[in-house]
Amino acid sequence: MSHWEQAHPGINLGTTDPKTHQEAEELVFGFWVYLMSDLIIFAMLFATYAVLMGATAGGPGPKELYDLKSVSIETGLLLMSSFTFGMASLAMKYNPRPRFVVYWLVVTLCLGLTFLGFEAHDFLSVFEKGVGPSRSGFISAYFALVSTHGIHVALGCLWIVVMLAQIMVFGVDRDVKLRILRLGLFWHFLDVVWVGIFSVVYLQGLAG
Repeated sequence: MSHWEQAHPGINLGTTDPKTHQEAEELVFGFWVYLMSDLIIFAMLFATYAVLMGATAGGPGPKELYDLKSVSIETGLLLMSSFTFGMASLAMKYNPRPRFVVYWLVVTLCLGLTFLGFEAHDFLSVFEKGVGPSRSGFISAYFALVSTHGIHVALGCLWIVVMLAQIMVFGVDRDVKLRILRLGLFWHFLDVVWVGIFSVVYLQGLAG
């Protein structure tokens, strides 16, 4: 394998689709730049949460609001979705039949939507306790961070739906492959951010 193939910023398509592999280099690298700008947004939200974590204004804190069982299920769902998207990427690379790519993307979509369902349940349970985003600085920071991630997951799910439609119309052609490569980076990025949320927001909050 050449150094050019090893240094590629996305999945290596060099042996299966050299032309798309080469054309993807600049597009995928540019998308990495976008993800780093998105990471700055999440970094600021993490920093805000860390500063305001103790600012409960006499209201409930993490131990009164967080449901570790629900959050653990959400974490498992999102990590599993990262695996299934990886399988979709491998199917795109090695199998010329689009049905395998479609199958794994549909599974990923179902996992993402289920994750959103559990997260919506978590938010509703907080509201049912009479606590809204304006109750304290801590609650505001919590909703800002977790809901921003949830919006990203929702957009990722919508992107998957769009890609499924494009596969049905165009098949797994060059443009579809390039879009799936970027979608894969976006989806895995959200998983990494969620691991940070699970560790910093939920585990640290419940252990404090």
